[in-house]
Amino acid sequence: MKKEHVLHCQFSAWYPLFRSLTIKRASRGLTSPGPSSVILPLPQNVKDYLLDDGTLVVSGREDPPTRSQPDSDDEAEEIQWSDDENTATLTAPEFPEFTTKVQEAINSLGGSVFPKLNWSAPRDAYWIAMNSSLKCKTLSDIFLLFKSSDFITRDFTQPFIHCTDDSPDPCMEYELVLRKWCELIPGAEFRCFVKENKLIGISQRDYTQYYDHISKQKEDICRCIQDFFKKHIQYKFLDEDFVFDIYRDSRGKVWLIDFNPFGEVTDSLLFTWEELISGRNLKGDFSEGDALEQDSPAFRCTNSEVTVQPSPYLSYRLPKDFVDLSTGEDAHKLIDFLKLKRNQQEDE
Repeated sequence: MKKEHVLHCQFSAWYPLFRSLTIKRASRGLTSPGPSSVILPLPQNVKDYLLDDGTLVVSGREDPPTRSQPDSDDEAEEIQWSDDENTATLTAPEFPEFTTKVQEAINSLGGSVFPKLNWSAPRDAYWIAMNSSLKCKTLSDIFLLFKSSDFITRDFTQPFIHCTDDSPDPCMEYELVLRKWCELIPGAEFRCFVKENKLIGISQRDYTQYYDHISKQKEDICRCIQDFFKKHIQYKFLDEDFVFDIYRDSRGKVWLIDFNPFGEVTDSLLFTWEELISGRNLKGDFSEGDALEQDSPAFRCTNSEVTVQPSPYLSYRLPKDFVDLSTGEDAHKLIDFLKLKRNQQEDE
């Protein structure tokens, strides 16, 4: 995977070429008037605010909160938190011009949007939102998700991680991407892996859950995605190796969701990157009765409720130290923890 491959998967790089294949419909199945996505340049001061490691103070509110006058002396006494002149008051920075542009864009998209940066959406931070969703109606909703997301931080600080070329990192122009909100069924999303312009693998996107309809219709789903790829995607994308996500609606129509680089920076879901890169173990997913074409891709889904797993995003709710300890990813932290437990036992 090279840096140019990553650049080609930016939303603003591929969207003009494949706009007609993306979802343009409202949740009730009716064609929606107006644009389906808006791309706004991200000002440097907004980027600096999003990367600030200080206390999370969300900016971008349309109407700043106001405090009503106390009804009594007792209430007034209760809300006097401190008279210390050295007490720091945290105030969120304001971006009036950018706030106006974002709100106008949100309104043009129907009032609710799905936000992302050049590549990533803050999927790991959905739990912090009041609605436990990525559905945003104001800039403050977006800021809350972005400032809480490791995926967004990675876009800012390590966009070319795992790239093999040693060339200098390109100068990045970051963008806020707002996509019209649509209620999508997780069991209808699939990730497709393309190597040398050949579709080699298809994985259920929400692999932590079992969906009965996928197991029963996997041959039809696979053939439907193959037809979509050959007609609309193959030889038309900027690279030979890439990953794309699709949504298959209740009528069997396939919609393009996103493109991703073909490499470790992208979640391989029910495959491993060793399999995808080497091409091993990518055949034999269908029985003889379900046999497809000779060059059909490997299709993988969660086959039973026994294999259901917790969401991989749950780990982002915990402090990283806890996650490192539980998974053993940081040996030094584990050693320190064991020493601490031993000392506690000796003291007892």
